[in-house]
Amino acid sequence: MPRPTARAEQKQQTRQALMDAARSLMEGGRGFGSLSLREVARSAGIVPTGFYRHFCDMDELGLALVAEVGETFRAAIRDVRRHEFEVRGMIDASVRIFLAAVVANHAQFLFLAREQYGGSLPVRQAITALRLRITGDLAADLKLMNRMPHLDDAALDVVSDLVVKTVFATLPELIDPPPPGQAEHLSAEAKIVQQLRFIMIGGKHWRGLGNPET
Repeated sequence: MPRPTARAEQKQQTRQALMDAARSLMEGGRGFGSLSLREVARSAGIVPTGFYRHFCDMDELGLALVAEVGETFRAAIRDVRRHEFEVRGMIDASVRIFLAAVVANHAQFLFLAREQYGGSLPVRQAITALRLRITGDLAADLKLMNRMPHLDDAALDVVSDLVVKTVFATLPELIDPPPPGQAEHLSAEAKIVQQLRFIMIGGKHWRGLGNPET
């Protein structure tokens, strides 16, 4: 009989195999909502009834995938926090670090890019909650870094929300290969750098919420 630790390790491996199988099927162009429990189990090499030892349904599997990419996303942000740059350099470094995370975890970010508008309500809600946590982290960072000392907490929340929504909206372009002949300044990487720079420079000149002259 396997030791308890060995059983736990095997259970974790099977759970991870189911998550990997779902992502692999999605890399073929499928949306998460179109995947069936049976085909995910079959792709992971287990019988369908074995699926229920790890997830109660496909939505719970989707929530696990959101949690996984959330950890990867926030780890990249923690890496950004370790760098202290001027606004221009900070943006360039932040985009480089984030793009490296996207490349290294392509399947995870493909899931995130597609399913923020996908068919599973629980998954969409979990992605929204993740985006709000990241927005809150960024607002706290901006306050700590004192980049926009003239803005109050509510205004910093608005700036942070715009930054994070820009990143999430650009994810599909960062994931997919660019169209042939695309101009360099219209590449996803170039656009996100310029858009974030625009937001940060604008934030330094914005007078905040409730000011009719801004």
